[in-house]
Amino acid sequence: MSSSAPSALVAPSRAAPAKRPSRRLLPMLEVVLLVVGALLPLVLHDYQLALGTRILILALLALSFDLLWGYAGLMSFGQAVFFGIAGYGVGLVARDLQVTAAWIVLPLALLIGLVVALALGGFLLLGRRPAGPVFVALGTLTAGYAADRLARSWAWVGAENGLPSIAQLTLAGEPLGDGAGFYYLALVILVAAYLLCRMLVRSQVGLALVGLRENESRIAFFGYRTQRLKALVFALSGAIAGLSGGLYAFHEGFVWPGMLGVVMSTQAVLYVLLGGAGTLIGAVVGTVVLESLSFWMADVAPGVWPIALGILLLVVVLLRPAGLVSLLAGERERVGRFGPRTRPDDDAGAKP
Repeated sequence: MSSSAPSALVAPSRAAPAKRPSRRLLPMLEVVLLVVGALLPLVLHDYQLALGTRILILALLALSFDLLWGYAGLMSFGQAVFFGIAGYGVGLVARDLQVTAAWIVLPLALLIGLVVALALGGFLLLGRRPAGPVFVALGTLTAGYAADRLARSWAWVGAENGLPSIAQLTLAGEPLGDGAGFYYLALVILVAAYLLCRMLVRSQVGLALVGLRENESRIAFFGYRTQRLKALVFALSGAIAGLSGGLYAFHEGFVWPGMLGVVMSTQAVLYVLLGGAGTLIGAVVGTVVLESLSFWMADVAPGVWPIALGILLLVVVLLRPAGLVSLLAGERERVGRFGPRTRPDDDAGAKP
């Protein structure tokens, strides 16, 4: 009798893992957004399609910021520097060299963003003393302000007027315009960048990035060169933002100093803050919601829509500090799992 009692106690706990696993809602949300995004050109009017393309491009900028802030914990108030300089770069190439082929100008935009981010990140992060988050935030803010003032005073790049009438982006010799072709190009690039970031943050590097955000000194104790890791993600973030800026320049047809300044960088912050930092998909959701609301409220309440939108953002941030994505997923799913899954029942079954 006594020998069968322990087995009777252990049996139910060992059977617990056979329960149906909990649903993962974030992958479902990713699939739904991808399907909706692919089908939207079939039902949208021309001006709505242009707005949709613009949202996809800005979502790429928000994605670059979420990778930097949501995972590595680096607050950048100069994300628009990479975005705007890349936009100016491809705009000048289109104006002076008449080169508009997508397979040339888009990799060029990515390269410009990467080089600028490497230069700025090297200056801010690879000094003799470790750079704190406040230093990085203020350094990127200063860079954004300096880039904006330089563009406004430099005649070669159009000064206050910027670069108007940029030629249309071409793909296989055909101009894309603002139609479905440009939309699907932006969608493919956004999905590719998203998958790249998703693979990164679910890897060992992603685990180290989250460790940087939570406890940098412990990650350094494990032997990671934290400043180099920060510079690496800073450069990747700048490359994605540069690619977004190149697309934006050709879609809008002109480049202006505001693309470099603090206002555009703040937009990226708001997108991620609204959608949910440290989720990747939250950056996309925040961009879609904020830009769609701005477009709708500008027609409904043209005089007061910025104030109403600001109040709405404050309410969302107060009630849902983790962003809109937290309505669908808990903290464990948003942060992600690293290593083998464990359950309380497993631990209970291991006890004598």
